[in-house]
Amino acid sequence: MSTSTVDKRPWWRLPDTPVPGGVPDLARALLWTELAIVLLVSLGRSAVYSIVSIVSALTAPGPLSSQAANLNNSLAPDRPWLDLTYQLLRIGFALVPVALAAYLLVRSGTRLREVWARDGGWATWRDLGRGAWLALGVGSVGVVFYLATFALGTNLTVVAQSLPGEWWQVPVLVLAAAENAVLEEFLVLGFVQVRLRQLGLGDSAAIGLAALLRGSYHLYQGLGGFVGNLAMGLLFGWLFRRWGRVLPFVVAHTLLDVGAFVGYAALAGRVDWLPTL
Repeated sequence: MSTSTVDKRPWWRLPDTPVPGGVPDLARALLWTELAIVLLVSLGRSAVYSIVSIVSALTAPGPLSSQAANLNNSLAPDRPWLDLTYQLLRIGFALVPVALAAYLLVRSGTRLREVWARDGGWATWRDLGRGAWLALGVGSVGVVFYLATFALGTNLTVVAQSLPGEWWQVPVLVLAAAENAVLEEFLVLGFVQVRLRQLGLGDSAAIGLAALLRGSYHLYQGLGGFVGNLAMGLLFGWLFRRWGRVLPFVVAHTLLDVGAFVGYAALAGRVDWLPTL
């Protein structure tokens, strides 16, 4: 297809590429508004709370390592069935912003397959393999980085799970890991990075801003959590731009969080090298 033919297509038919001639002012304002709304009901809201949380931690007595960042807490202590119900509701409702992002992309004329799963269907062995290798590499570096930043006193003690030891503990942790992966990867890569490119930002700017968002909502873990997730965001953003598929990153993120959540449940208090409070 010639360049002249492409340029004649409406701006909203150009997925994940700069728009020739720019986006009309009204459309640009609406897209920025959509981006803000999706973030304010999801990861942007988490980023704001994380900033307040790290300010609170930095101004509290004692080093950061003496404070805890608690994940996957019990929501109804001593009432396991009610706790399970709350956990499942939390996981389910947390995914609603992904549906909202998909709707807004489709409504503006973007084909989800073009920006979320290019070159074929969803469940491919290639995606699974890429995700597994990413998880292995990022997870190995991530554990060492966390232990180093904890030792330096720049990270809180991450309590990856404090659910009761009920039969549903591990299944809920696995579901929570999958929920985190779907929410973050489809929004950060599949919506924020895509929208920024559609608005005319270059690859570097879109990848950098999306990575900065990823780091910001992990600030509650400490400065190490911010830097580590910023670096992971840059890697994921660059690879997403090359592959054009979200699934490998969902697989990688799910495996990373399953390892962190279930691993913590199995090892906390049983090994000396894992920080606990």
